[in-house]
Amino acid sequence: MYIIAGIAFASTRLPSFSRRAKPLLALAFTSAVIALGWHAISLWQVLTAGDGLHLSIGSTASVIGLQLALIALLGAVESSLRGLAGGLLILGAFASAFLDPATPPAGAVTTMSWQIEAHILISLFAYSLLSVGAIVAIYALVQDHRLRAGQISPINRLFAPLETTERLLFGITAAGLSLLLLAVFSGFLFVDNLFAQHLVHKTALSLLALVLFGILFAGRQFAGWRGQRAVYLYLWGFAVLCLAYFGSRYILENLLGRSWS
Repeated sequence: MYIIAGIAFASTRLPSFSRRAKPLLALAFTSAVIALGWHAISLWQVLTAGDGLHLSIGSTASVIGLQLALIALLGAVESSLRGLAGGLLILGAFASAFLDPATPPAGAVTTMSWQIEAHILISLFAYSLLSVGAIVAIYALVQDHRLRAGQISPINRLFAPLETTERLLFGITAAGLSLLLLAVFSGFLFVDNLFAQHLVHKTALSLLALVLFGILFAGRQFAGWRGQRAVYLYLWGFAVLCLAYFGSRYILENLLGRSWS
């Protein structure tokens, strides 16, 4: 249903489908809303299976897919963003396919306090939302390159004005920055003995990513930053955030021989 919605949204932007734009748009919104609700319910059932959180690569990818679909649905309200929305929904369909609805095996579910579960879920949603922003940032780079190269074709109809794409990117940045700030704060509040758990590098990298996103947001608000400078700074912040999660996990499990939990 995500794929159907994605194709329908993208088709409404093409001149050859202009006469069928209204029924395509109705199909797109209906399919996207149903798929989003179905996906959210399925994901929640998997995440909360058993007595704790069932966290895996598949469930993390599915959270990213859910947020891709949600951003796409919200963005599709603006007609010029429906080409981008179509692409995000197709990516969301791919990411949602990693969700395994089967009962998790013994040991896959970690029991923990509600405070730690809240911290983990906030962190997961912050990372996922900023991942969506990274995809939009790459889309903006492609769009900027096409404009500079003067490439003119019917495909251009799938691209929104660069300023509109940047507004979407900075909206995601603001929401992601807020969630990341809340995740870092809840980590300091609820996670005991960060140094004893050898998580100081994860904390330091998360704080560095928070600073980079904060600089980007402040630069946009007070200095009007836009274009390649803003996009590259966003991608640098996201790269540091990825290193905070995946780099920390590699150091803990492969070098120090410790469990992530």
